[in-house]
Amino acid sequence: MPRSIWSGAISFGLVNVPVKLYSAVSRKNVRFHQLHASDGVRIQQKRICPQHGEEVPYDEIVKGYELSPDRYVVITPEELETLDPKKTKTIDIMDFVELAQIDPIFYDQPYYLAPDKGAAKAYGLLLAAMRESDRVAIARVVIRQKEHLTAIRATGDVLTMATMMFADEVVPADALDEIEAVGEVEASEREVAMARQLIESLSGDFEPSKYRDEYRERVLEMIERKADGQEISVQPTEEPQRVPDLMAALEASIAAVKSRGDDGDADAPAAEKPKRASRSKGSGSNGKAAAKRPTKRETASKK
Repeated sequence: MPRSIWSGAISFGLVNVPVKLYSAVSRKNVRFHQLHASDGVRIQQKRICPQHGEEVPYDEIVKGYELSPDRYVVITPEELETLDPKKTKTIDIMDFVELAQIDPIFYDQPYYLAPDKGAAKAYGLLLAAMRESDRVAIARVVIRQKEHLTAIRATGDVLTMATMMFADEVVPADALDEIEAVGEVEASEREVAMARQLIESLSGDFEPSKYRDEYRERVLEMIERKADGQEISVQPTEEPQRVPDLMAALEASIAAVKSRGDDGDADAPAAEKPKRASRSKGSGSNGKAAAKRPTKRETASKK
């Protein structure tokens, strides 16, 4: 059962809607520890002063901002507290905007907003109004002594909130030198038509469950095999091949997609077909892939 990480109220105008905040994601990263290679003992991280060569107690460590190499200005916790944003329990809505106006590059961390006790009616009213207006609320909220810019929208039967990057945190695309070269090259109408045809042949509905973190699955499978005493062979890295003829590559890609559809598997999405083939290669004598043994893998993932 998820646990709320913050509670407060959505505030717009004179209306307050009490809500609870829940994280909308559960990261599935594979975590490793640093070990001593000779004996397998876990390495300890110590704070050492390079000038004295001694470990520094935590209560003797202060925060410093680097002005230039080896030149710092020290800031105390008390000084930082004077600048902390005002601690409020409200998500203050400033504007309602169209979803299409927000570039996804501004989104950071997603959350769910659920109604607090006795707020179901007010929550449902706000949810219905936002759903019908097809607008996104831009708001500010203070969570854990940090002020966040957020976007709130109706997603099905729940309000979702995503923290956002501030404008000066987003790197503008025109800062990339390579982008300038794009404007110097013009694609022919035939090349654009072929590229659009390839896009259309690979188009379909977005099904989140269809996409998996295959690298994480392979890492957990390798951990399981090594834990069982199997020897792992290191495979050479394959470098991506450069495309000498763009039109030939487009034509070959379209032909490959069509041939997959003619093989009797036309109803399956193109992105899934290679996965089925790769699964069968890793199967054992009983025809079941090692990846279907979840117990050890789930344990390794949690660690």
